[in-house]
This record gives sequence, C-alpha cells and structure tokens, in this order.
Amino acid sequence: MADLRPILYSFRRCPYAIRARLALAAAGLRPGVNLELREVHLQAKPPELLEASAKGTVPVLVLPDGRVLDESLGIMHWALGRSAPHGWLGGWGPAQVAAMEALITANDGPFKHHLDRFKYPDRYRGEAAGAHRQAGLTILRSWSRRLELGGWLLGPRPSLADWALLPFVRQFRLVDPAGFDAEPQIEALQAWLGRFVAGPELAAALEEPWAARAAWRSPGWLYHLALGPEWQAARADGMYRHSTRGRSLEVVGFIHLSNAHQVEATAALFYGDLPAGEVLLLTIDPQRLAAAGLEVRLEQAGSGEPFPHLYGPLPLGAVLRAEPWLR
Repeated sequence: MADLRPILYSFRRCPYAIRARLALAAAGLRPGVNLELREVHLQAKPPELLEASAKGTVPVLVLPDGRVLDESLGIMHWALGRSAPHGWLGGWGPAQVAAMEALITANDGPFKHHLDRFKYPDRYRGEAAGAHRQAGLTILRSWSRRLELGGWLLGPRPSLADWALLPFVRQFRLVDPAGFDAEPQIEALQAWLGRFVAGPELAAALEEPWAARAAWRSPGWLYHLALGPEWQAARADGMYRHSTRGRSLEVVGFIHLSNAHQVEATAALFYGDLPAGEVLLLTIDPQRLAAAGLEVRLEQAGSGEPFPHLYGPLPLGAVLRAEPWLR
C-alpha cells in the first residue's frame, strides 16, 4: 500500500527549513504520524531530493498527489491553508496583509543578503562583514520600531511575518550574541527574539521528531561502517581496504556494504560493543563506483539475506560523507 503522507526534506539548522517546520507543526502535522521527515546533509544531497527539485535546497515538501513545494513560504501557506489554529494568516485587513508581505520580502531579500555576508565572510572575500552587519542592523531597527507598538510585527498578536522572520534574526544574533545583545535601539526586537528562543515552538523545531540528529539514509546509496583509525589511514593512503571489522579486503576478497535498511542490524551485530564515536558511517554513491569501473554484487551473507559486496578497494571519491555512527 502506498504511503500517502507528505515527505519533507529538511536540514536542522537552515532558517528556511525551520520556518517551514514551525508552520507544519502549527498546522498539526507530526513526523512519523502524518508526515515523513527526511533530514539531509547539504554536502551529500540524496538523489530523491534532487529528483523532486532540481534546486537541491531545503525545505522541499513532496505531496501525496505528486506536487512539489520547494519554497519555504509555499510550504507555510500550504500547511496553514490546511489548519491555522493560531491565526497567523487569518483576520488581517488588506493593509496588514500588504505589510506582512513587505516584511517577508525585506527579510528574504536585503536582510538575507547582508546576513550571509556578515555570517560567512570567507565566502564573500572583498566585502566588509562589518558593513553588512551595520546594514542588517539598520533593517532590524526598523522592525524593532514596529514591535514597540504591540510586541509583534503587526500589533498585539503574531502573524506569518513574525514566524517567517524570527529564524533569520536568530541566525543574525548567533554570529555575535554578545554584540547583538548589547546593541542599542533594538530593545523591542531583542525581547521579541528572546521569547522565540526560549519558547516551545523553536525548541520543538530543533529537536526530535522535527529535527533528526542523523541524516536520512537514502535507498539509492550504499553504506559501510568503518573504525575511525582505519578511515583516517585510508584518507592518507587514498583507498579504503577493510572488508569489515578486523578483516581486510585481501583476506575476504570484497568489502562488505549495506543497503539503507540493513545498517542498524549490521551495526548491532559487529560494532555494538564499541563506545560511541569509534565507528563511522560511510555513505557511498554507487554511480561513482560504477564510473571507477568497480563491481558491486548483491550476494547472500551468512544470515541468508543478500548484501551488496564491493569487489575492489573503495576509492575515497565515492564516499559522499563519513560521519560518527549514532545508534
């Protein structure tokens, strides 16, 4: 039977993904119940995400009818169109709706432009991070003056604009928390952000089930569990030659791999006695193995279950990510 739940591709720290999760949670959706959450690493985007949206950015929501929403605001509107018990979108007059849209446009345009160049100076060499901080603060001061009137951007109650902007203002503060907290002329905005940072909505959006600590394992990839020292040696050598724990490629003749659904059992059987942090999960792209002329065969293991076996050393270029294994 087909799974009729929407699928959300998300990244825990991304402010666009955070605001999408805030709206989905407010609308009553819950990962594992009426929504499937797939946490991704932006350095190793699963093929299913790229198939759904060529942009390859998060968040992306794939609906049961095949429609794809790959903009965070589109996801927020879809979720709140289903259910909006907190009134983020309802009860506003035309002037307030226009103000809401203008605030979001300013956030996603000029403010995000300055935020990126303040937060990531190494990406934007030749641009003065301090100047972008000051430009961002100019925008924040205008928002703070709005907040002085009723505590929220449109008055005495929160709107879509508040929840759409808060994750980005939080990110701005995280670049220099002490400097942000000491900044004058934004006291109302500091209080507004403080409520959000200490509130249950953000806490939920950053923790399970809304924000997985480990990435979703794509069925389109292959996996291998490696000991930390062996992986470090492979990085120096340029090739990985261990079949499984305590056994080399030369002894076994192939490297044991796992499909996505087999990783948990493999870890429990062969590495369950090791402390956390000693084992790494390697995510492997089978297309890169094929391009390197390497053969992967699906063969029965001792349990009788078929497992993928790599005949030859594992090239580091086929490993998309090596991360600590989280039980």
